[in-house]
Amino acid sequence: MATASATLSSLSSLSLHTTTNSLLSLSKPKNPFFTKPIKPSLLHPSFSSNPTTFKVKSSEIDTTFFDNFNPNDESDTVFNPPEPPEGFIAPPSFDDGPLEAEEDIAAAYEELYGPAYSGESYLGNDIYVMDSKVRKSTGFGSKTKKEKVKDGFEERVIQVRRVTKVVKGGKQMHFRAIVVVGDKQGQVGVGVGKAKEVVGAVQKSAVNARRNIVSVPMTKYLTFPHRSEGDFGAAKVMLRPASPGTGVIAGGAVRIVLEMAGVENALGKQLGSNNALNNARATVVAALKMRQFSDVARERGIPMEELWK
Repeated sequence: MATASATLSSLSSLSLHTTTNSLLSLSKPKNPFFTKPIKPSLLHPSFSSNPTTFKVKSSEIDTTFFDNFNPNDESDTVFNPPEPPEGFIAPPSFDDGPLEAEEDIAAAYEELYGPAYSGESYLGNDIYVMDSKVRKSTGFGSKTKKEKVKDGFEERVIQVRRVTKVVKGGKQMHFRAIVVVGDKQGQVGVGVGKAKEVVGAVQKSAVNARRNIVSVPMTKYLTFPHRSEGDFGAAKVMLRPASPGTGVIAGGAVRIVLEMAGVENALGKQLGSNNALNNARATVVAALKMRQFSDVARERGIPMEELWK
Protein backbone atom coordinates (compact mmCIF):
# COMPACT_ATOMS: atom_id res chain seq x y z
CA MET A 1 0.00 0.00 0.00
CA ALA A 2 2.81 2.31 0.83
CA THR A 3 4.54 1.57 -2.40
CA ALA A 4 1.37 2.32 -4.32
CA SER A 5 0.91 5.69 -2.65
CA ALA A 6 4.56 6.65 -3.37
CA THR A 7 4.13 5.67 -6.97
CA LEU A 8 0.97 7.78 -7.28
CA SER A 9 2.62 10.83 -5.71
CA SER A 10 5.60 10.57 -8.02
CA LEU A 11 3.35 10.30 -11.05
CA SER A 12 1.21 13.27 -9.95
CA SER A 13 4.28 15.48 -9.49
CA LEU A 14 5.63 14.35 -12.83
CA SER A 15 2.41 15.18 -14.56
CA LEU A 16 2.27 18.61 -12.98
CA HIS A 17 5.79 19.46 -14.14
CA THR A 18 5.10 18.27 -17.62
CA THR A 19 1.91 20.32 -17.91
CA THR A 20 3.57 23.49 -16.73
CA ASN A 21 6.48 22.97 -19.08
CA SER A 22 4.12 22.29 -21.97
CA LEU A 23 2.11 25.43 -21.20
CA LEU A 24 5.25 27.50 -21.06
CA SER A 25 6.42 26.06 -24.33
CA LEU A 26 3.10 26.90 -25.96
CA SER A 27 3.02 30.47 -24.64
CA LYS A 28 6.58 31.35 -25.80
CA PRO A 29 7.21 31.05 -29.54
CA LYS A 30 10.36 29.35 -30.67
CA ASN A 31 11.07 31.93 -33.36
CA PRO A 32 14.76 32.94 -33.23
CA PHE A 33 13.85 36.57 -34.00
CA PHE A 34 11.97 36.90 -30.69
CA THR A 35 14.69 35.48 -28.49
CA LYS A 36 16.29 37.63 -25.80
CA PRO A 37 19.64 39.17 -26.74
CA ILE A 38 22.66 37.86 -24.89
CA LYS A 39 24.44 40.36 -22.70
CA PRO A 40 27.86 41.32 -24.11
CA SER A 41 29.39 40.93 -20.66
CA LEU A 42 28.77 37.21 -20.91
CA LEU A 43 30.62 36.96 -24.21
CA HIS A 44 33.89 38.74 -23.38
CA PRO A 45 35.27 40.17 -20.14
CA SER A 46 36.28 43.44 -21.83
CA PHE A 47 32.61 44.33 -22.43
CA SER A 48 31.70 44.15 -18.76
CA SER A 49 31.08 47.29 -16.78
CA ASN A 50 33.18 46.14 -13.83
CA PRO A 51 36.97 46.30 -14.31
CA THR A 52 38.73 42.97 -14.59
CA THR A 53 40.94 42.05 -11.63
CA PHE A 54 43.82 39.62 -11.92
CA LYS A 55 44.85 37.65 -8.86
CA VAL A 56 48.47 36.66 -8.36
CA LYS A 57 49.46 33.76 -6.26
CA SER A 58 51.42 34.55 -3.12
CA SER A 59 54.04 31.99 -4.08
CA GLU A 60 54.99 34.04 -7.18
CA ILE A 61 55.83 37.29 -5.24
CA ASP A 62 59.51 37.81 -4.40
CA THR A 63 59.80 38.72 -0.72
CA THR A 64 63.44 37.87 -0.13
CA PHE A 65 64.25 41.57 0.40
CA PHE A 66 62.25 41.70 3.62
CA ASP A 67 63.96 38.66 5.16
CA ASN A 68 66.92 40.64 6.49
CA PHE A 69 65.09 44.01 6.87
CA ASN A 70 64.46 45.31 10.34
CA PRO A 71 62.33 48.52 10.45
CA ASN A 72 63.44 49.26 14.03
CA ASP A 73 67.13 49.26 13.08
CA GLU A 74 68.39 52.72 12.01
CA SER A 75 71.22 51.29 9.91
CA ASP A 76 68.69 49.65 7.57
CA THR A 77 66.58 52.81 7.07
CA VAL A 78 69.43 55.26 6.29
CA PHE A 79 69.81 56.04 2.56
CA ASN A 80 73.36 55.62 1.26
CA PRO A 81 73.77 57.34 -2.13
CA PRO A 82 76.28 55.92 -4.60
CA GLU A 83 79.72 57.46 -4.74
CA PRO A 84 80.37 59.94 -7.59
CA PRO A 85 82.65 58.80 -10.41
CA GLU A 86 86.29 59.78 -10.55
CA GLY A 87 86.89 63.31 -11.87
CA PHE A 88 83.32 64.47 -11.20
CA ILE A 89 82.95 68.22 -10.58
CA ALA A 90 79.76 69.34 -8.88
CA PRO A 91 77.96 72.29 -10.57
CA PRO A 92 77.98 75.57 -8.69
CA SER A 93 74.98 76.38 -6.56
CA PHE A 94 72.44 79.00 -7.66
CA ASP A 95 73.18 81.13 -4.62
CA ASP A 96 76.95 81.06 -5.15
CA GLY A 97 76.85 83.25 -8.32
CA PRO A 98 77.37 87.03 -8.36
CA LEU A 99 74.38 89.01 -7.20
CA GLU A 100 72.59 91.25 -9.74
CA ALA A 101 72.57 94.97 -9.18
CA GLU A 102 69.33 96.83 -8.55
CA GLU A 103 69.69 98.66 -11.86
CA ASP A 104 69.83 95.35 -13.77
CA ILE A 105 66.74 94.07 -11.99
CA ALA A 106 64.87 97.33 -12.66
CA ALA A 107 65.89 97.26 -16.34
CA ALA A 108 64.68 93.67 -16.71
CA TYR A 109 61.39 94.53 -15.01
CA GLU A 110 60.95 97.57 -17.27
CA GLU A 111 61.63 95.50 -20.38
CA LEU A 112 58.91 93.05 -19.41
CA TYR A 113 56.24 95.32 -17.95
CA GLY A 114 57.09 98.78 -19.24
CA PRO A 115 58.40 101.83 -17.37
CA ALA A 116 57.61 101.82 -13.68
CA TYR A 117 55.72 104.57 -11.91
CA SER A 118 58.74 105.61 -9.88
CA GLY A 119 59.58 108.36 -12.37
CA GLU A 120 62.84 106.76 -13.56
CA SER A 121 63.54 104.81 -16.72
CA TYR A 122 66.61 102.65 -17.14
CA LEU A 123 65.94 101.93 -20.85
CA GLY A 124 65.23 105.49 -21.99
CA ASN A 125 61.42 105.10 -22.20
CA ASP A 126 58.92 107.88 -21.65
CA ILE A 127 57.67 107.63 -18.08
CA TYR A 128 54.61 109.79 -18.90
CA VAL A 129 53.28 107.43 -21.56
CA MET A 130 50.17 106.73 -19.47
CA ASP A 131 49.25 110.39 -19.26
CA SER A 132 45.87 111.05 -20.91
CA LYS A 133 46.96 114.37 -22.41
CA VAL A 134 49.95 112.83 -24.16
CA ARG A 135 47.84 109.94 -25.45
CA LYS A 136 45.15 112.21 -26.83
CA SER A 137 47.64 114.38 -28.67
CA THR A 138 49.28 111.49 -30.50
CA GLY A 139 47.03 108.42 -30.52
CA PHE A 140 43.44 107.55 -31.32
CA GLY A 141 41.07 110.42 -30.65
CA SER A 142 43.62 113.16 -31.26
CA LYS A 143 42.76 116.04 -33.55
CA THR A 144 46.12 116.05 -35.33
CA LYS A 145 45.85 115.06 -38.99
CA LYS A 146 47.87 112.18 -40.33
CA GLU A 147 50.69 113.29 -42.58
CA LYS A 148 50.60 112.08 -46.17
CA VAL A 149 53.24 109.77 -47.51
CA LYS A 150 56.01 111.82 -49.14
CA ASP A 151 57.13 109.51 -51.95
CA GLY A 152 56.93 111.97 -54.85
CA PHE A 153 53.44 110.90 -55.99
CA GLU A 154 50.42 113.16 -56.09
CA GLU A 155 46.85 111.96 -55.56
CA ARG A 156 43.69 112.92 -57.45
CA VAL A 157 40.24 111.61 -56.61
CA ILE A 158 38.20 110.71 -59.68
CA GLN A 159 34.99 109.57 -58.06
CA VAL A 160 33.44 108.84 -54.66
CA ARG A 161 30.21 106.88 -54.61
CA ARG A 162 28.02 105.34 -51.95
CA VAL A 163 27.53 101.63 -52.46
CA THR A 164 25.18 99.25 -50.66
CA LYS A 165 25.55 95.58 -49.80
CA VAL A 166 22.40 93.60 -48.99
CA VAL A 167 22.90 91.17 -46.10
CA LYS A 168 20.60 89.07 -43.93
CA GLY A 169 19.94 91.80 -41.38
CA GLY A 170 19.43 94.61 -43.90
CA LYS A 171 21.79 96.78 -45.94
CA GLN A 172 25.40 97.76 -45.29
CA MET A 173 26.40 101.14 -46.70
CA HIS A 174 30.00 101.87 -47.73
CA PHE A 175 31.86 104.43 -49.81
CA ARG A 176 33.89 103.53 -52.89
CA ALA A 177 36.65 105.87 -54.02
CA ILE A 178 38.67 105.88 -57.26
CA VAL A 179 42.07 107.57 -56.95
CA VAL A 180 44.84 108.20 -59.47
CA VAL A 181 48.42 108.71 -58.27
CA GLY A 182 51.32 109.92 -60.40
CA ASP A 183 54.62 111.80 -60.29
CA LYS A 184 53.98 113.73 -63.56
CA GLN A 185 57.15 112.22 -64.98
CA GLY A 186 55.72 109.15 -66.71
CA GLN A 187 54.59 107.13 -63.65
CA VAL A 188 50.86 106.71 -63.00
CA GLY A 189 48.55 104.25 -61.23
CA VAL A 190 44.80 103.74 -60.76
CA GLY A 191 43.34 102.30 -57.57
CA VAL A 192 39.96 101.65 -55.98
CA GLY A 193 38.97 101.10 -52.34
CA LYS A 194 35.90 100.73 -50.13
CA ALA A 195 35.35 101.75 -46.52
CA LYS A 196 32.63 102.90 -44.16
CA GLU A 197 34.01 106.46 -44.30
CA VAL A 198 35.15 108.56 -47.23
CA VAL A 199 38.59 109.22 -45.74
CA GLY A 200 39.25 105.53 -45.24
CA ALA A 201 38.10 104.72 -48.77
CA VAL A 202 40.43 107.35 -50.26
CA GLN A 203 43.38 106.04 -48.24
CA LYS A 204 42.71 102.45 -49.30
CA SER A 205 42.40 103.38 -52.97
CA ALA A 206 45.62 105.42 -52.81
CA VAL A 207 47.49 102.42 -51.42
CA ASN A 208 45.97 100.22 -54.13
CA ALA A 209 46.98 102.72 -56.81
CA ARG A 210 50.60 102.76 -55.60
CA ARG A 211 50.69 98.98 -56.07
CA ASN A 212 49.64 99.33 -59.74
CA ILE A 213 52.15 101.91 -60.99
CA VAL A 214 52.90 101.77 -64.74
CA SER A 215 55.23 103.76 -67.02
CA VAL A 216 53.81 105.92 -69.82
CA PRO A 217 56.21 106.46 -72.79
CA MET A 218 56.52 110.13 -73.84
CA THR A 219 58.59 112.18 -76.24
CA LYS A 220 60.56 115.35 -75.49
CA TYR A 221 57.43 117.39 -76.37
CA LEU A 222 55.54 115.62 -73.53
CA THR A 223 53.20 113.78 -75.88
CA PHE A 224 52.72 110.19 -77.01
CA PRO A 225 55.12 108.63 -79.51
CA HIS A 226 52.23 107.23 -81.59
CA ARG A 227 48.50 106.64 -81.47
CA SER A 228 46.99 103.85 -79.38
CA GLU A 229 43.69 102.38 -78.29
CA GLY A 230 42.78 100.44 -75.17
CA ASP A 231 39.68 98.84 -73.73
CA PHE A 232 38.70 97.57 -70.32
CA GLY A 233 35.31 95.96 -69.92
CA ALA A 234 32.80 97.93 -71.98
CA ALA A 235 34.96 101.09 -71.98
CA LYS A 236 37.17 101.95 -74.98
CA VAL A 237 39.63 104.84 -75.07
CA MET A 238 41.46 106.36 -78.05
CA LEU A 239 44.71 108.30 -77.51
CA ARG A 240 46.45 110.46 -80.13
CA PRO A 241 49.67 112.54 -79.97
CA ALA A 242 49.42 116.32 -80.41
CA SER A 243 51.76 119.14 -81.36
CA PRO A 244 53.30 121.41 -78.69
CA GLY A 245 50.87 123.95 -77.26
CA THR A 246 47.77 121.85 -77.85
CA GLY A 247 47.28 120.80 -74.24
CA VAL A 248 45.32 117.82 -73.00
CA ILE A 249 42.06 117.63 -74.90
CA ALA A 250 40.17 114.89 -73.09
CA GLY A 251 37.46 114.59 -70.52
CA GLY A 252 36.49 112.60 -67.48
CA ALA A 253 38.84 110.01 -66.06
CA VAL A 254 41.05 110.05 -69.19
CA ARG A 255 42.08 113.65 -68.59
CA ILE A 256 42.99 113.05 -64.94
CA VAL A 257 45.10 109.98 -65.78
CA LEU A 258 47.00 111.84 -68.51
CA GLU A 259 47.62 114.88 -66.31
CA MET A 260 48.95 112.75 -63.42
CA ALA A 261 51.23 110.93 -65.86
CA GLY A 262 52.77 114.26 -66.97
CA VAL A 263 51.34 114.39 -70.52
CA GLU A 264 50.84 118.01 -71.65
CA ASN A 265 49.91 117.61 -75.32
CA ALA A 266 47.53 114.82 -76.24
CA LEU A 267 44.09 114.01 -77.59
CA GLY A 268 41.79 111.53 -75.85
CA LYS A 269 38.32 110.23 -76.53
CA GLN A 270 35.97 107.86 -74.70
CA LEU A 271 34.31 105.59 -77.27
CA GLY A 272 32.46 103.09 -75.10
CA SER A 273 31.00 103.08 -71.63
CA ASN A 274 30.92 106.16 -69.44
CA ASN A 275 32.10 104.26 -66.32
CA ALA A 276 34.88 106.25 -64.64
CA LEU A 277 36.82 103.26 -63.30
CA ASN A 278 36.74 101.33 -66.57
CA ASN A 279 37.76 104.41 -68.59
CA ALA A 280 40.70 105.10 -66.26
CA ARG A 281 41.89 101.51 -66.56
CA ALA A 282 41.36 101.55 -70.32
CA THR A 283 43.61 104.63 -70.51
CA VAL A 284 46.32 102.70 -68.65
CA VAL A 285 45.92 99.75 -71.04
CA ALA A 286 46.29 102.07 -74.05
CA ALA A 287 49.42 103.63 -72.54
CA LEU A 288 50.96 100.20 -71.96
CA LYS A 289 50.57 99.37 -75.66
CA MET A 290 52.81 102.31 -76.64
CA ARG A 291 56.53 101.86 -77.33
CA GLN A 292 59.41 104.24 -77.87
CA PHE A 293 61.06 104.45 -81.30
CA SER A 294 64.45 103.73 -79.75
CA ASP A 295 63.19 100.46 -78.23
CA VAL A 296 61.74 99.27 -81.56
CA ALA A 297 64.94 100.14 -83.43
CA ARG A 298 67.04 98.33 -80.85
CA GLU A 299 64.90 95.20 -81.14
CA ARG A 300 65.09 95.24 -84.95
CA GLY A 301 68.82 95.96 -84.95
CA ILE A 302 68.57 98.99 -87.23
CA PRO A 303 69.21 102.72 -86.69
CA MET A 304 66.27 104.97 -85.87
CA GLU A 305 66.57 106.84 -89.23
CA GLU A 306 65.50 103.71 -91.12
CA LEU A 307 62.20 103.44 -89.25
CA TRP A 308 60.65 106.19 -91.44
CA LYS A 309 62.01 104.92 -94.80
